[in-house]
Amino acid sequence: MLDDIDQDILTALGANARMSLKDLAQQVGLSSPSVAERLRRLEERDVIRAYTLTLNPKALGYQFQAIVRIRPLPGQLQAVQKLIENTPEFCECDKVTGEDCFIARLFLQSLEQLDGILDRIAAKAETNTSIVKAHTIPRRLPPLRSA
Repeated sequence: MLDDIDQDILTALGANARMSLKDLAQQVGLSSPSVAERLRRLEERDVIRAYTLTLNPKALGYQFQAIVRIRPLPGQLQAVQKLIENTPEFCECDKVTGEDCFIARLFLQSLEQLDGILDRIAAKAETNTSIVKAHTIPRRLPPLRSA
């Protein structure tokens, strides 16, 4: 699906999505117009969806992160999903198979803030919460080359 040059482009952008087109072209050994065309095709094929920003939550006052497993009570799935969507402290949420329905990540300024958020969900779902001690693997690209 991806040739070696496309993989090199994605790897370079994964390390620095703000890299200039000139620097990217130099790194992968192509001209800037060629790299621009490849980027356009990768975007059209939905391989590249966005060029993103990564923030340091602690620099913004969020001292804690929590992972919350959420199991809606019978008939409460849609209501719980709306609660999650409308709570800005939830920064990520996946709908999953298994005993839980959602696994979500929260940014928190205090542990007391966690209680307030979980109290709003408690009438509609069971939760299981873990506080994140360390982020051992930052978000990264999936393997681009076959093993």
